[in-house]
Amino acid sequence: MPRPLAQQLHELERRHAELAHRMAEPAAAADPAAYARLMREYKELAPLAEAARAYAALTAEMAEEEEALAASTDAAFNEMVQQELRENRQKLAAMEENIQILLLPRDENDDKSVVLELRAGAGGEEAALFAHSLWRMYSMYAARCGWQCEVDNLNETELGGVKELVLSVEGAGAYSRLKYESGVHRVQRVPQTETQGRIHTSTVTVAVMPAAEEVDLVLDAKDLRIDTFRASGAGGQHINKTSSAVRVTHLPSGMVVECQDRRSQWENKDRALKILRSRLLQQKQADYDAAYNARRQSQVGSGDRSEKIRTYNFPQDRVTDHRIGLTLHGLQGVLDGDLDRIVGPLIADDRQKKLRAQGREP
Repeated sequence: MPRPLAQQLHELERRHAELAHRMAEPAAAADPAAYARLMREYKELAPLAEAARAYAALTAEMAEEEEALAASTDAAFNEMVQQELRENRQKLAAMEENIQILLLPRDENDDKSVVLELRAGAGGEEAALFAHSLWRMYSMYAARCGWQCEVDNLNETELGGVKELVLSVEGAGAYSRLKYESGVHRVQRVPQTETQGRIHTSTVTVAVMPAAEEVDLVLDAKDLRIDTFRASGAGGQHINKTSSAVRVTHLPSGMVVECQDRRSQWENKDRALKILRSRLLQQKQADYDAAYNARRQSQVGSGDRSEKIRTYNFPQDRVTDHRIGLTLHGLQGVLDGDLDRIVGPLIADDRQKKLRAQGREP
């Protein structure tokens, strides 16, 4: 391992131990927000600290094996030790590659839960029906990952499609995997209402935002207008008879959030404020990204987020992710929640790009 990299690992191990000591001090619990920041950094450094300890242990083991080889004249023993050394060199190379990946700049939102929004785009009712299919896909994927899904707001069509859906996906690491779903999803299939068997093309827009907590963004009460109204649509007698639905308007930005799928006004208000925080943080990040992309547009192109990211082609039983040129067959399996077949390669591609950008490609 290069000396600068070894020094960097040593510093990270030292910082990890320092954080553990600071969190154990009685005064640390007096400031919950500060303690939460310490805990977040401690958890982020834990995989690197563990990898550094494993690397050090393996290099020490290999040093002992090399000393044993130098001191031995037993051919059978030497052959056995040489075989162990060969295996350990392979392990060491894999460890170094893993450490290189762990050292990449980390998205601070990766461990957060998610606010996921679906909106039917071009294609009318067919787009709304496909939006429902994507809702099902993400719900089944969340179940596979052990995450919890809750509907915050739902606007359905008469045929069971989805015009708009706001979904909370709660679980550690949800954003790290679902963030790759943001963009325009295109479907090509023959709608059930098509009498001549023609293939229609429709689109659904997916937005994925890290769920914001109060410590991430504090909302000023004077910047908010909160209205209540009766919930509409399906939901049972209780929510349709009381003014439990909540509409929150953020006056400075004009952003409006409605939530009506909880039983009580308090629950809907809490959810609406959480979604508003997430949208405002996403807007803040988008503004930063726009300024950054404008500076480097001549080098990398427009990066227009409205471009389609994925196509689901039913007649050919395939799904294509256009960002990495990945085409898979077995479309129904993906729609049944086997999304890691796509998310895994997207994560790997993202890591390779970051490694190349830093001149550290393994």
